[in-house]
Amino acid sequence: MNPRLVCLSGPLAGQTFPLDGEALPVGRHSANRLQLPDLGVSRQHCVLEPAAGRFRLRDLGSRRGSFVNGLPVQERFLEEGDLVTLGDSLFLFQLREESSASGPAILLEAAIPTAETTIHLSSENALYSRPQEILAALASDRGGRTARDLHTLLQVGTALQSLRSTAALARRLLELALAAVPAERATLLLADRGTGELADAFALDRHGATDPFPVSRTLAGKVLGERLSVLAADVLAEPDLAGAASLKSDLVQSLLAVPLSHLDRPLGLLYLDTREPGARFDEGHLQLVTAVAGIAAAALANVRRLEWLEEENRRLAAGFAHDMVGESPRMREVYRLLNRVAATDSTVLLLGESGTGKELAAQAIHRASPRAQRPFVAVNCATLSETLLESELFGHERGAFTGAVSRKAGKVEVADTGTLFLDEIGEIPLPLQAKLLRFLQERECERLGSTRPVKVDVRVVAATNRDLERAARAGSFREDLYYRLNVITLHLPPLRERREDVPLLASHFAAQTSRRLGRPIAGFTPEARACLLRYDWPGNVRELANAVERAIVLGEDDLIRPEDLPEAVLEAGAGPGAAVTRYHETLNETKKRLILAALAEAGGNVTKAGALLGLHPNYLHRLISNLGLRVSPIG
Repeated sequence: MNPRLVCLSGPLAGQTFPLDGEALPVGRHSANRLQLPDLGVSRQHCVLEPAAGRFRLRDLGSRRGSFVNGLPVQERFLEEGDLVTLGDSLFLFQLREESSASGPAILLEAAIPTAETTIHLSSENALYSRPQEILAALASDRGGRTARDLHTLLQVGTALQSLRSTAALARRLLELALAAVPAERATLLLADRGTGELADAFALDRHGATDPFPVSRTLAGKVLGERLSVLAADVLAEPDLAGAASLKSDLVQSLLAVPLSHLDRPLGLLYLDTREPGARFDEGHLQLVTAVAGIAAAALANVRRLEWLEEENRRLAAGFAHDMVGESPRMREVYRLLNRVAATDSTVLLLGESGTGKELAAQAIHRASPRAQRPFVAVNCATLSETLLESELFGHERGAFTGAVSRKAGKVEVADTGTLFLDEIGEIPLPLQAKLLRFLQERECERLGSTRPVKVDVRVVAATNRDLERAARAGSFREDLYYRLNVITLHLPPLRERREDVPLLASHFAAQTSRRLGRPIAGFTPEARACLLRYDWPGNVRELANAVERAIVLGEDDLIRPEDLPEAVLEAGAGPGAAVTRYHETLNETKKRLILAALAEAGGNVTKAGALLGLHPNYLHRLISNLGLRVSPIG
């Protein structure tokens, strides 16, 4: 025995409520064990309670009453198969387990003759959406067909509510539909979430084949457009359908097409047909499949929404896995490689000029790795002396050196189970390189002043703007350490090699700085963008970020103009077709004349020319390069 209450229609349609040894109060209030969100139900409506080995329904003075098999009751013991009506909801009381080998859900009967070959049915007029009419049909149901149909709907609701993918739900729905009506084949056509056009198809026939088959476009348009269920008992006798190429070529004899919609949004349609001569569907089949579609639509909508949310989460995760900005082919290749290496524990060496975003790349690797929820610890190897760097990396014991007043764990220990990022690794002194090599080989370290090794589990990502291979050949960097670091190498391109990313980066930095400073910025003038594009950005992304911040701080307009940008950017020569203001054109020409005159007076010696102009030779060299001047060699 497995006593339970199954909701056949209403807000909880398709759900099953087991009845154990405790009372089951039913009502609209949340305090009830079975809360029924139905305005036709009282706050405390009724209770189902065990008594003498049976279950008794007792009305609690509800406003609209409780009904069993269509009759109002104050108190009554329930029997197997009783139908309980509470407000607009219909429940089936069951005691026995369902048999898994019960065969078809409904007996296949000969078609009931009808005066019409085609019947249209709206969801509002469907029998199984109106509890009172179901009770009336049961009272006059001599052959038991309505009871068997209710049993089928119970199976449909139970079978579909546990499925969590569209494909699995579609397959099960088609199996149940073929078991419920004498159809030869069935298909579920699903509308695209964005356009509403039919985009996906799932098919099944009685032999288990899943090959898609054509469905009349005219019929599908009518079913979806008018939200009507259609029964064509005799396709050849229906003028609107007999001429359809798909129906004519397949020799379809009889068909059913039912819309699926949820919260007034079309989801698709369920279509069944038969090609057996003389076979016909009847109005009872139409009523049943319409009810099946109503139950399936809610389950399908929930599953598709869950799949959409999961896909959206994956898309957002992929889109925000890093803070790097750029859509150029070079950067797309960088993203692809970062995603590939992130899943491993291999050591990664990031190469690139200063300001190319090596630390952002290291963070992206960490966030996309299995260690994402563990620490990410960064150490800049160029900012500390040898002793302080060793202490920073490996820690120290109390008294290990002057000022070591307590024990301190190193960054290597802090990063245990996570990722250790060693920035500017090319600047590590040679004596410390040997200790770093041992750590990379053994994955253990010793604090300064200690002889006890500490085991750690870290993933190492290193970065440098130096040519480590050349440094290893020159003896300034250990060759064995270089090969230990150089397991996977990624090159981050300088900004001058991905100029198409400059406008995107500039807009990104402008938005960030605008929010941080509370100064609204609408964007860049075309002339300012042209200046940004023709500059070589030797300081790369970091220099661009600083230039944009300077322009926002010093600018007085809501648009960033050329005069807001640093002089170095303005001094870059205009490229072909570049738009520059007359002021900056004149300014650059004046600079060129002054520099050329000083160089002529100094005999081409840049250092002397700089002294004549009161400029540092390095700055003069940059001006000469930015202005596109040629300097004749001395002598």
